[in-house]
Amino acid sequence: MTETLETLTTRLLDAAKRAGADTADALAIDQSATGIDIRAGALEQAERAEAIEVGLRVLIGGRQACVSVSDLSQSSFAMAAERAVAMAREAPEDPYAGLADPSQLARGWDLAALQIAEDAEEPTAAALEEDARRAEAAALAHRGIVQVEASASYSRRAVHLAATNGFSGGYARTSRSVSAVAFTGEGLGMERDWAAESRIFQSDLPGAGDVGALAGERALARVGARRPRTGAFPVIYDERVASSLIGHLLQAVNGAAVARGSGWLRDRLGEAVLPAGLSVIEDQARPRATSSRPFDAEGLPSSRRAIVEDGILTGWTLDLATARKLGMTSTASASRGPMTPPGPATSNIDLTPGTRSRDALIAEMGTGLLVTSLIGSSINGTTGDYSRGASGFWVENGEILYPVNELTIAGNLRDMLMRIIPANDARAHLSTRVPSLLVEGLTLAGS
Repeated sequence: MTETLETLTTRLLDAAKRAGADTADALAIDQSATGIDIRAGALEQAERAEAIEVGLRVLIGGRQACVSVSDLSQSSFAMAAERAVAMAREAPEDPYAGLADPSQLARGWDLAALQIAEDAEEPTAAALEEDARRAEAAALAHRGIVQVEASASYSRRAVHLAATNGFSGGYARTSRSVSAVAFTGEGLGMERDWAAESRIFQSDLPGAGDVGALAGERALARVGARRPRTGAFPVIYDERVASSLIGHLLQAVNGAAVARGSGWLRDRLGEAVLPAGLSVIEDQARPRATSSRPFDAEGLPSSRRAIVEDGILTGWTLDLATARKLGMTSTASASRGPMTPPGPATSNIDLTPGTRSRDALIAEMGTGLLVTSLIGSSINGTTGDYSRGASGFWVENGEILYPVNELTIAGNLRDMLMRIIPANDARAHLSTRVPSLLVEGLTLAGS
């Protein structure tokens, strides 16, 4: 590419102004990714993708429209801008749509401090294939593993946002990953499990063999799974799946849901939604985290805030439009793609950790369920009623006895979240850091 992303956004904004837009913003994305998949000892797929895409949002009064462009020629930009303006003139009026005031915009950020992109040579396809093969071999080294699907990948994504309010800025991300899914048994007795690791900096990535070995160990632990008995029991959500519970809370406090009056926490602002002592913190600029960014999709500076503090719900997740609709201030949470307008979304999340290990919580639980996998879901967005398929391990007298599957967990999220007890095993490198969680009194439907 001979043009920078900044130049592309400038050209598109100029085209929008000539087409008659009152205000506009443009987002340019340059992304590349290489992925290698190994199955049954053979190279199943090698894929390389590269793309540059530019998106334009135009506003005319309170009406807006978005278009995306992959042809970067001047004539293509002119046509896209004219189309966007024509669409905006026919769009329904939204009194809350609009760009940020210049006084709100991010200025003077330090990309180096964020550490979200590695300035290093991209790994070759051969190097990624070697990662995948090492993961496969380590899983197959366990007696009883009959098949492995292993993958390795690398990606780099650069973005630049510019708007007619004077904002212009960009950043890049990198990621290298390795994963493995291991299978054991056959027919109706087949079981599987997985392991995966991903890091911004390639030197931080654990060994591919360690990833494959863990996938094999986890799959073998699933042998002989049966359905548990039905009843009300305590449940421990393993760290691998515990973030889903906090994810349901984050969805319920999303400003878009609250503005529609549909979130099951819509009437709980300023009230307890977690046990005392627990907080949910969003830090959009946490160093070395995969979701960090210097500014949001509307150019507002990233910040740190408490969504829940000492158990009390303190605020919603807001972009400019939802903030205006609710009479509040944006939390710099706007996210968007080339074809869509901004909408609120969280980035790096931390739940206050506990002081005990997962094993200590298992011992404390006595008899109940350790969940390691969740499938499907039925979540009522208005009431918080919760039902999910699950598998894991049955625990009695504080000890894991045998694997279980084909069961359903049911409860209500309002009650569940007020009873969580966190362990101390959250992984430090993850964007969402939630430890294993013990929840009392859930309904299990098994045999």
